Amino acid sequence: MRDFDLTTLRLFVLVCEAGNIARAGERASIVGSAISKRLAQLEQQVGTPLLVRKRHGVVPTAAGQTLLEHARAMLDSAARLESDMQGYAGGARGQVRILASVSAMTESLAEDVSAFLKRPAHRQIQVDMEERVSPEIVRGIREGLGALGVCWDAADTRGLRTRPYRTDHLCMAVPARHPLARRRSVRFEETLDDDHVSLPVNSAVQVMLQRKAAAVGAQVRRRVVVTNFEAALRVVRAGLAISVVPRETAELQAQAYGLKLVPLDETWAVRRFVICYRAEEQLTHAAQLLVRHLESCAAHS
Repeated sequence: MRDFDLTTLRLFVLVCEAGNIARAGERASIVGSAISKRLAQLEQQVGTPLLVRKRHGVVPTAAGQTLLEHARAMLDSAARLESDMQGYAGGARGQVRILASVSAMTESLAEDVSAFLKRPAHRQIQVDMEERVSPEIVRGIREGLGALGVCWDAADTRGLRTRPYRTDHLCMAVPARHPLARRRSVRFEETLDDDHVSLPVNSAVQVMLQRKAAAVGAQVRRRVVVTNFEAALRVVRAGLAISVVPRETAELQAQAYGLKLVPLDETWAVRRFVICYRAEEQLTHAAQLLVRHLESCAAHS
């Protein structure tokens, strides 16, 4: 089973989303009979029914649902490929895709990349960035979904090359009237009686915090799970929970919200970020230039 036709896959996705061949045809400006013919050929190609025809439309079978997920991924990859090639056709001399953690992105990476692109010698280079949690960054670099990753060095980067980047400092964000707000520093285990707001449980920070809590026979009481630190600080401001956040990301917003950032008295509270990639010889010239620039930014920070 090979040589899937992207146009047919695109129509298949459109039919599944519309739930009706006629409506899909209207959206694609193609007659329904032409779509039906393509879908019949696709079912013949895969050797199994993909759609169940009902009175008022169609729904994917189990096989159709599986194909739908893969088709969306393939169409997304094709769109990325087209965008990349358009960059070269427009005269760009290089394109670099970075997968980065939310901390790296908000603290320094965006500004460092901006400074890189403003240099006259780099005007023909395009840099795309995508935010992910550290384990997904490492996996994405291994699978070739990005050229460079920027993540916490606590992530399992075995098999990848790494270069040092910047550092930040984890602290506890608490409401101004919270008992911990009067402390100069706090041990993490002293916060475990409180409810916490956390990032997704598969993020490197949360995995580490769960392990630290388990080491003292406790667990993190996650009352709220959010996807970014701004949302976490809003929850803390509402008085629902406290949160472990990077000081460099939280300082301005914490001040605006009237929160206190209490340093964590832990060796692991100082986080070191790294730039990771598969191999030096696999990096394009543009990616190599960007790596050297990011290293220089870190050295002078």
